[in-house]
Amino acid sequence: MNKTGTKLVIATIKSWNITLSKEFIRSHSQNNVMLITNKDDLTFDRIKQFSPEYIFFPHWSWIIPSAIYDNFECIVFHMTDLPFGRGGSPLQNLIEKGIYKTRLSALRVVNELDAGPIYLKRDMDLHGSAKEIFKRSADIIFNDMIPFILQNRIEPSPQTGEVVNFKRRTPEQSNIANLKNLTRIYDYIRMLDAEGYPPAFIETSELRIEFSEVKMNKNNVTATAKIEVKHEE
Repeated sequence: MNKTGTKLVIATIKSWNITLSKEFIRSHSQNNVMLITNKDDLTFDRIKQFSPEYIFFPHWSWIIPSAIYDNFECIVFHMTDLPFGRGGSPLQNLIEKGIYKTRLSALRVVNELDAGPIYLKRDMDLHGSAKEIFKRSADIIFNDMIPFILQNRIEPSPQTGEVVNFKRRTPEQSNIANLKNLTRIYDYIRMLDAEGYPPAFIETSELRIEFSEVKMNKNNVTATAKIEVKHEE
């Protein structure tokens, strides 16, 4: 780690990322770190006043203002081996395609989505629930990738290879009523089982049944079901 310390911003959401951000700040006390967890706090004026060397976005769901990424070194983390898998819902798109191993890419923010140059990549697997996968990703980001970037002052390299774009999934695509394969049912439920994501569900004319905490057994799948009456009298 850089002994003289670095001024940096971590902008992130989700409870596990916030927890690891605070642990990172405590364990890297030589750095001056601003933690942002609310989109309204990410303003150019605030960033300019703080004047960080890096801004890291371990998980951020909003558009980063161009005034910020044009004037500061902004780094995001994307759960695909870029340029394969540019775009939204990378975890869900990978699992839906039957891909269970990926590379976590650290890249610089540019105007085109997920098209910036790459600092480094790390291997990771996609087994377990979405929450478990996101926690695994966060552990790699905070305990490996961010420290490595700070220590080595890496210059990013342009992406190479065929560009494959992903589309952001909609909540309606979480409906598992038409799935007929147990593995696909298991994958759909687990890949949506995380804070802030629309869960896998089935609907009848009167009920909505949402699924979580799925397990794959030899001849069946078991899961926790939440049942709501759609038009309760």
